[in-house]
Amino acid sequence: MGVSGCGKTTVGQALAQAINVEFLDGDDYHPPENKRKMANSIPLTDDDRWPWLAALATAMHEASNETGKSVSACSALKRTYRDYLRAHLDGPVLFVHLAGDKQTILDRMSHRHHEYMPSSLLDSQFTTLEPPAEDELCLTQTIKDPVETIVANVVSILAK
Repeated sequence: MGVSGCGKTTVGQALAQAINVEFLDGDDYHPPENKRKMANSIPLTDDDRWPWLAALATAMHEASNETGKSVSACSALKRTYRDYLRAHLDGPVLFVHLAGDKQTILDRMSHRHHEYMPSSLLDSQFTTLEPPAEDELCLTQTIKDPVETIVANVVSILAK
């Protein structure tokens, strides 16, 4: 979880491969209207995000039916979004918060192509972000660490 450009897809794909489960990219579940809004630098509202979260939760539930696990890259910027996913999935849900400063993320975003997410929306993402509270099942990782280190830390937590 985290703002755009923090590495959710990269870390998620590596983690899914490491633990041999299906990977779902939350971006794939946004309806066309959400993608249009973001492509036009219009931040999403809660009303925009609920149908997306519902579609993603359904896909995550289906993906985890076989093994009981799946990995998803999802911004989950607010606690209410994380609580929604927890409520609609079986078993515990571990969120991995990929935390970094705005300048580092802007630098990363300038070196990648994204179908619809411009760097102009990063400020709104940081404004919306509610970092996980201590009572949430969440592992916060700095994006300055290599992907392999982050994945190893998550695998270690999952093994407990």
